[in-house]
Amino acid sequence: MSLVFDRVSYHYPGSSQGLHDVSFEVGDGELVAVIGPSGSGKSTLLKLVAGLETGHSGRIALGGHDMAGTPVHQRGIGMVFQSYALFPHLSVQDNVAYGLALRGQPAAQRRARARELLEVVGLADYAQRAIAQLSGGQQQRVALARALAIDPRALLLDEPLSALDASVRGHLRDQIRALQRRFGATTLLVTHDQEEALAMADRVAVLKDGRLLQMATPRELYERPAQRAVAEFVGLSTLLPGRVSAPDRVDLGFAELAAPTEGRTAGQAVHLLVRPEHVQPDPAPGTPNRLEGRAGAARYLGSITRYDFEVAGAPRPFLAEGHAPAAQAIAVAPEHIRLLDD
Repeated sequence: MSLVFDRVSYHYPGSSQGLHDVSFEVGDGELVAVIGPSGSGKSTLLKLVAGLETGHSGRIALGGHDMAGTPVHQRGIGMVFQSYALFPHLSVQDNVAYGLALRGQPAAQRRARARELLEVVGLADYAQRAIAQLSGGQQQRVALARALAIDPRALLLDEPLSALDASVRGHLRDQIRALQRRFGATTLLVTHDQEEALAMADRVAVLKDGRLLQMATPRELYERPAQRAVAEFVGLSTLLPGRVSAPDRVDLGFAELAAPTEGRTAGQAVHLLVRPEHVQPDPAPGTPNRLEGRAGAARYLGSITRYDFEVAGAPRPFLAEGHAPAAQAIAVAPEHIRLLDD
């Protein structure tokens, strides 16, 4: 079932911080990730859906039913917290069955459902263990099994992987996504990790200062950000101020480049966006948008080297990546340049 936010606003008492007129929909069985800088309203959005915060204006509806006034325990929502929020005095199996016990399900059915979910998350052999005997990744899988055990109408994931080591996050990220698809759970994921959002989500919503800046598929968000603030937050890039000088030409002050101006008029202020993977090192003379300069600081990252390329007069270096940190010139194909209105 779908989860709908219709012009939702919320303000913390005595503060302008919160949410401002946010509208979007999470489709039936869809996973939507919400990202944004600290204080953007990500966690507030999640708390309003769960009923942990109340007093918003606008409408939050799940399956067509307005959630306003519905108690937390009657919302039918499964939630996975950053801190896992497991009960240390209960076994793994009893933690998974906890929500079913609150709903008055008979003990035999609770145990059977818990065993089924533990099998799904690969922890059937750990059913009688204490929570303290599990690793962080295992505890997060128990938390996920507990959330799914109640057949939730919606699943809320609050920074589910942030407390885990990098070596565990990638595997568990894929496992969560596979389980979400298997159960067809309408899911809202809040995360500060862009890679996590892009890898897991069907669509990504970007919040800043409590406002929705853009919502799009991961590919569209990365390749076609709607505004400068989105481009600055999603992925790495070079952003340079300039002005349209003619159709499909942009003057950056230190150079004029060919770029798709898409109907913008001469003199219009823009920002030029270039992703580091689109910077070509040591292009042949005569290559469009060829810029001479020198390689600056280099950062070895294993599979790639990311480095700065400094062009005389440019306000900042171009961020490039590859295996040519000694380049003496670069080029960016016009089709790989994105212009954003100033």
